[in-house]
Order: sequence, then structure tokens, then C-alpha cells
Amino acid sequence: MSGPSPFATWWATYALATGTVSVGLDSAGHAALSRVVLALACGAWLVSAVSLLQRARGAWRAEVPAVFTTAAAAALLGTGFTAAGLRSVGWALLALSALVWAVLLAVEVGGRRGTVFLRCVATQCLAVLAAALAAAESLAWPAHAALVLLWLGLALYGFALFRFQPRQVEEGRGDHWFAEGALAVSALAGAQLLSADSSRLYLWNEDDGDALRNTAVTLLVLAAVACVALLVAELFWPRHHYDARRWATVFCWAVTATATLEVATALDVAWLDVAGQALLWAAVAAWLACTVWAAASARAGARASRVRSRARR
Repeated sequence: MSGPSPFATWWATYALATGTVSVGLDSAGHAALSRVVLALACGAWLVSAVSLLQRARGAWRAEVPAVFTTAAAAALLGTGFTAAGLRSVGWALLALSALVWAVLLAVEVGGRRGTVFLRCVATQCLAVLAAALAAAESLAWPAHAALVLLWLGLALYGFALFRFQPRQVEEGRGDHWFAEGALAVSALAGAQLLSADSSRLYLWNEDDGDALRNTAVTLLVLAAVACVALLVAELFWPRHHYDARRWATVFCWAVTATATLEVATALDVAWLDVAGQALLWAAVAAWLACTVWAAASARAGARASRVRSRARR
């Protein structure tokens, strides 16, 4: 059986990272810039989806991580469209990503690498979108569905953590950061659920609200600790060569920043909002740097291919 397509993997992880940057920019109040980045993410998502559909018949099992990534990206794009006022697009993307997620939920994903956390990431991205739609439409049932997804995602995280190979922290090519990103997107889902509540909906009683607040804060703290640990690991075991999986790292930085901003809003903590803003611009810088790195790697690959072609002649 053939391996996963690097082309589909690149576009899927790029769409996920870029969509998360867009959501983060919107959370920080940069709506216009967020829409520009959202358009880039949509283009990447479409390329990824078409590529995966072309490989669906013969090598679909090899593409399960990319499919989960594309489903998670679709949910985050739906969150971006919902924030932009295009709720019908948000509902459509919720239905699409939920369908793909449900079909693949029981399928093995990622082996023992960082992609083993993608099942949790996709679940929590669905929760984020459902909570956003609940707040935008003043509907209770999407929030209750999102709450179920939040707890399910945390259970899936525990299962993935048990399977994750610790030496990936040393050997991973970027996707090992999903171990941290899954915690951050879980914190984001919890914060979105808190923000979705209102006097009209009255989603959570005092005990429920306290449980959600404690969960969101605990997950954000764990994500911050994991982020610092993985950054230290990058210093000890630097990765000098570009890899498409490095976009997973950009996603994790962006979703940590977004979660920090949303938790700050939900709990009304000013200093946390300042920290989230700083983290967001660090994530934007990482997104730009990875884009330049990818372009330079593609140029070098094309040049090497031309040299080999001339040598054969």
C-alpha cells in the first residue's frame, strides 16, 4: 500500500494552521486581516480536499491523518465564517466536518506519532464551531452537543497520550506538537462554551459554569507547560530541514494564542488578554516564517530535480 501523499498532507496542515491564525486574529479584534487569512485558508482547504478525493479509492487508509486534519480545518473555517456573519456556511461546514469525523472516528490514525492526537483535535474543533454557532444563533442544542464533544475529546486525548511514543519529542518532524495543540484546542472549546452562555439561553448553572471554568483554565495551563517543554526540546534536538509536518507546530502556536485570548474574554482577565495578543503575533510570525521556509525548500527541491535531470542526459 502506498504511503500518505506529501501534497495532501502539506495542504491539509497548511489549511489547519492558516484557519487557526484567522480565528485568532478575529478573537484579537483584527477582523479585516482575519478575513484575508481566512480566504487563504479556504483556498488551501479546497486544494487539500480535491487531492484527498482523487486518492480516496486506492489509498484512503494512508490518508486518514490528512482527512482528519482536513475535517478539523473545515470546522475552524466554519468558526471563521460564523464570526464573519456567514452562519449558513458555518452550518454547512459543521455538517460536513461532523460527517467525516463520524465516519473515521473508529479508524486507526497516526500510529504512535503526533498525528495520533488528530482524533482529539478534530473532535474539539467541532466543539469550537458548535459553540460558536450556539452563541451566534442563540440556540442551546449546539452548545450541549459541543459540551459532549469536549468531554469526548478529552477522553480521546487520554487514549492518544497512552499510545504516543515519547521519543517523538526528539525525533518528530513537527507533528509531535499535536500533543500540545490538542490541549490548547480543548481549552478553546471550553472557553467558547462559557462565552456562548447568556441570560436568554441559561446554558449552565453555577456548578456547570465553575466546572467549565476550571476545565478551561487547567487545560490552558497544561498547554502552556507542554508548549514550554516542547520549545526546550526544539533547542536540544533542532530540526534543520523543512518538513510539511512543521505546519502542525504553527497550528499549535496559533491555537494556544487563540485559546489564551478566548479564556481571557470568558473570565475577563486583562493580563491574560495581553499574553494572548503577544502569543498571537508570535504565531503569525511563525506562520510567515514557515511560509518562507516552505517556498525556499520548494525552490531548492526544484533546482535539485533539474540538476538530476541534466545528469541523466
